[in-house]
Order: sequence, then C-alpha cells, then structure tokens
Amino acid sequence: MGLHYVSWLSTASGIEDYQIHADALSWVIGDSEAVDIEQTKSYHGSPIYLVKAEIKNKSRATKSLARLGVSNLEKLIKEINDRTDSQNVIHIRLCLRKLLSGEIEVATPEDGLTVKGRAKIEVYPGNNPIDVAIKVLTEAINDAKKNTYTGKYLECD
Repeated sequence: MGLHYVSWLSTASGIEDYQIHADALSWVIGDSEAVDIEQTKSYHGSPIYLVKAEIKNKSRATKSLARLGVSNLEKLIKEINDRTDSQNVIHIRLCLRKLLSGEIEVATPEDGLTVKGRAKIEVYPGNNPIDVAIKVLTEAINDAKKNTYTGKYLECD
C-alpha cells in the first residue's frame, strides 16, 4: 500500500519570482524534473504563473511525503479524518510564506496564501481508507526520521 501520486500547486503573480516557487516545490517533491510552470493571465489580464509538481511513481510519492518533516506528518495524522475525501485523497495545504522562506509548515486558516497538496491513497476493496492513510503517513514519518527531514530545506549562515 502507498500512494498513487502526490501533487502540489502554487500560484505566483506576475510580479513575483516564480522560480522561487518552483525551487521550493522541487525540494518538497524531491524531483526538479517533476515541476512544471504554466504562464497564464488573471481575470484582469495580468500575468500569473501556475507552478505544479507531481510524482506518480508510488514509492517516490510516498517518500516525498517524508520531506514534510515529522511534526507536520504527525499533524496530518491527527487531522486525517478532516483531510481525506470520498475519493481517497489527502488534502494538504502548506503555508506559502513559510515555504518560500525555507520552512515547511502545514497551514492553518489564518495563514492566508497556501500551496495546495493532494496525495491519492492506494486503497483496495476491503481496506479502510483512513487506516491506509495513517499507515502511509507513519511510513513517511519513519523515512523522515531516517533521512533527518526536519521540515526545513534552506540552510542559512
């Protein structure tokens, strides 16, 4: 059991450096090749950038969750009933401000701008999706501990 995919979406305005968004998502997902940047226009005509990152490889998708860090993964487990939908997708929002400054934190409603994440759980008939989600997140916690992922990815001197 694991995940079918993990995807992240960030939106950058035309005056922001969209490459910072791409670099952050590249680290979160663990693969710079998995990041795609699409330029489009807002309702009023100003440019915006949709920065997307997705991994469909089951083992890599599960391992990428470990990059969120132990405390974020534990928070997801505590909130799993509210974060899992009827399509067996775990919905995750990261605080954009903190992510762009090198820290990964599961967002709260007060955080404002967020990065939207989706993790599709691999569930088969007879499996309880919540139990499978907890198992996947626990596996990610173990990987985070093993690889010392702290939820920070920028090291400053």
